[in-house]
Amino acid sequence: MNNDLGNPLSLGTAKISKLLAYYALPSVITMITSSIYNIVDSIFIGHGVGAMAISGLAVTFPLMNLMTAFGTLVGVGAAALTSIKIGQKDYNTAVKLLSNLVILNISLGLVVMVIGLAFLKPILTLFGASETLLPYAYDYMRYILYGNIITHLYFGLNSLLRSSGYPRLAMIIPLITIVLNCILDALFIFVFHLGIKGAAIATVIAQVFGLVIELIHFFNPKSFIHFKKDLFRFDMRLAGESISIGLAPFLVNAVSCIVVIFINKSLKSIGGDISIGAYGIINRITLLFVMVVLGVTQGMQPILGFNYGAKKYDRLKDTLKLGNIIATIIMTAGFILCMFFPHSIARMFTDDEQLIKISVEGLRYSSIAFPIAGIGMVVSNFFQSIGKVGQSILLSLTRQVIFLIPMLIILPPILGTVGVWLSIPISDTASSLLAFFMARKQIRKLTAV
Repeated sequence: MNNDLGNPLSLGTAKISKLLAYYALPSVITMITSSIYNIVDSIFIGHGVGAMAISGLAVTFPLMNLMTAFGTLVGVGAAALTSIKIGQKDYNTAVKLLSNLVILNISLGLVVMVIGLAFLKPILTLFGASETLLPYAYDYMRYILYGNIITHLYFGLNSLLRSSGYPRLAMIIPLITIVLNCILDALFIFVFHLGIKGAAIATVIAQVFGLVIELIHFFNPKSFIHFKKDLFRFDMRLAGESISIGLAPFLVNAVSCIVVIFINKSLKSIGGDISIGAYGIINRITLLFVMVVLGVTQGMQPILGFNYGAKKYDRLKDTLKLGNIIATIIMTAGFILCMFFPHSIARMFTDDEQLIKISVEGLRYSSIAFPIAGIGMVVSNFFQSIGKVGQSILLSLTRQVIFLIPMLIILPPILGTVGVWLSIPISDTASSLLAFFMARKQIRKLTAV
């Protein structure tokens, strides 16, 4: 048996804990660094541009989620399918998936960019931008949209790096990109005084640098999966399979867009623009822990996909169990931080006392269900990784459509901003319980075969 963790075939033989450490640790480090960058980015904007700029940035979150949705529609599906094909030793199809990813990302990225730029101001107004916040949101999103094709390719190819057996390189590239991004942020905001648009320009330039490194890897004939001239063509069947698997995370991000609109509009009507800024701070901190869990699930993805393809279901069960334990530990740490140190967190972003007060309240209420929230994320990724699209979509939609949106309609008129914050833990609790029972049923079905 081949237990060399650097060999993709070890996914079916090596110890699960060692594999998860090997594949997940680079993803986790990347996610932590990425989240810290988002936090630092907001801190730069908050202190370098102003409190209203943080609110303006928060208004862009729905559009950012929508852009991410189209990127994951292609990238996540192709990555999951690549792991399954490698597990089945179908290497030519894995190469075709790489080519398809590039073609689809360029096409979708261009469409999103053109439509986004053409209707940017009406979109941002729809998403909750007031006359005060619109200039900040517009300046930021305009430049992000200019680089949308770069962003899609950058994240899509990074997912494929990880699933094709190069988790360390998939970690190193974002680390380099993020460090460069932070340096450019400081330079453009504090030295060149470009304001909030400086942060957007820095992001695009840094991603160009990361994309170049990824392309060099995939053009290298020595790479396990690389571009081949005779296989570089668009395959409609593979595109359909990739998109069907990527449909779950697409819907997650697309529905997240709707959810954030609900949150922004509720906060704007109850507490004004300053409350939207508080949500921007809460979102950045919450995202730190969510991204760490997603890093774990990204590390699980090639292990789950390979062993499902190889019909090694006991290893599938062990991977899922270990992933849930780790996710629970991570989210519990987030719960402790938000409950006991919310003032320190809020003061990192701003000196505005009103903004700090609202942020502290939101951090405490919204993190109540953190200790069990990781289960829903892990199980959704589990179904996605083994190609069970329907279950993954169901879990993705129930948390936000069935549970969260109704709470956002019912509670804020009764409880004010507290109703907005409480909607989050209620939906997290309900969706995690559903995920637990669905995963148990699927595992019993597979191991009984």
